[in-house]
Amino acid sequence: QAAIGGHPSARHYLGIIEGSNGRRERAAKHWIIASKLGHDDSINSLRGFNEKGYVSKEDFSEALRGHQAAAEATKSPFRMATDMFSHHDNY
Repeated sequence: QAAIGGHPSARHYLGIIEGSNGRRERAAKHWIIASKLGHDDSINSLRGFNEKGYVSKEDFSEALRGHQAAAEATKSPFRMATDMFSHHDNY
């Protein structure tokens, strides 16, 4: 139920189970969804699948773009302001 509700860790673990049972395509689908939600372990699992040829370059690229977009979306305005302040030269 957590996976259906969009919980990235649940999707990731379903991918592990599917992969362990030899269902690579289903594992990849779970990891693609979790990656697009910003789950780091899932994008790393997909990277391994891509290197072994189990997932297409296009699917991996799409998941990577989604992962990066999710990471950008989680940056809060406060965090960005703090980063800008900390990189400003203070005399």
